[in-house]
Amino acid sequence: MTRRPWLAAVLLLIFAAGAAAQGISSSTAYYEGQAGWTAVRDGRHQDAATHFAAALAADPRDPSLHLGAGTAAFLLGQLQDAQQSLERALAMAPQLTPASLMLGDILTRSNDTAAAVQVLEAALKYAPGNKTLLERLERVRHESELHANFFQSQGAHFTVLFEGPADEELARRAIEVLEAAYWRVGTAMLTFPERVIPVVLYTEQQFSDITRSPSWAAAAYDGRIKVPVRGALENPEELDRVLTHEFTHALVQSIAPRNVPAWLNEGLAVYFEPQGPAWIDAQLASSNYRMPLQKLAGGFGGLTGGRARMAYAQSGAAVRSLMEQAGPQAMTGLLLDLGRGEKFETAFEQRMLQPYESFAASLDPSR
Repeated sequence: MTRRPWLAAVLLLIFAAGAAAQGISSSTAYYEGQAGWTAVRDGRHQDAATHFAAALAADPRDPSLHLGAGTAAFLLGQLQDAQQSLERALAMAPQLTPASLMLGDILTRSNDTAAAVQVLEAALKYAPGNKTLLERLERVRHESELHANFFQSQGAHFTVLFEGPADEELARRAIEVLEAAYWRVGTAMLTFPERVIPVVLYTEQQFSDITRSPSWAAAAYDGRIKVPVRGALENPEELDRVLTHEFTHALVQSIAPRNVPAWLNEGLAVYFEPQGPAWIDAQLASSNYRMPLQKLAGGFGGLTGGRARMAYAQSGAAVRSLMEQAGPQAMTGLLLDLGRGEKFETAFEQRMLQPYESFAASLDPSR
């Protein structure tokens, strides 16, 4: 399950900051900057990056342009570049709250929650009543305090945080499962995440407090894989399933950080689970209840347990159909297009060689 509920509020602040930019000394910087903000608003992330690079070449002293470059890099999943641009923006204009919020998120996703707290606390001096900032700071402080006493286990592609020595064996097992998933799913999708992925093992109460996920959620991904322990060593098959599912979300986000419909994101995660195809068939055979694919685009968090289970099964079936018809290369191409900011229907038809509406209708038993 993926969670990014704060992003819309931050982007609204960013659009306002970009629209209010004043004093750009170069006409080239001004027009390229305005074109960059328009591209961000329209979801054309690669175009936005190109425009902001041109604007900064003309005027590297304007903090709003560094904010724009950081925003474009963030939306493209280029977190290191985004961090550098946002730090430059804040060095010039520490009152840029959107830059602080986005930088805080990048640091949090790297498990550097202490640094994220410092960034957000500094921002609070300039915007003491900002509700989004206050809420983010409260949550990151809670995580920072909790993680301060956690232990850490390091793998080649994953870092696992866990509460104490009693969970050390589980942390080792988690790394083994995740490294296997890294190579299996990455090979199938013809791509691999470049960054080391943080993983946090929580008690059930900690997981509920930190993620605020629905009660049926077995894990969460927000740039970090978060898993409630729930006696995982006694049920290794469930641990393998959950970790593989969440790693697939990390892989999808590394290709397309934005614009991926929930059914596609969750469907890929289910499809790559151990025994995923068999589970899909069993769930679909157990009930005649179906939802139109278009209604599964926005997320499953508001669904009850039974309907959520069917949403996952339907999504997995849709992805399996696409993988059988077009193959993994087309699927990765679709994600790359979405990551660049192309509209979903356009990218789908280009990569899957059929209109999205026709595909969705073919899966609807009521038609």
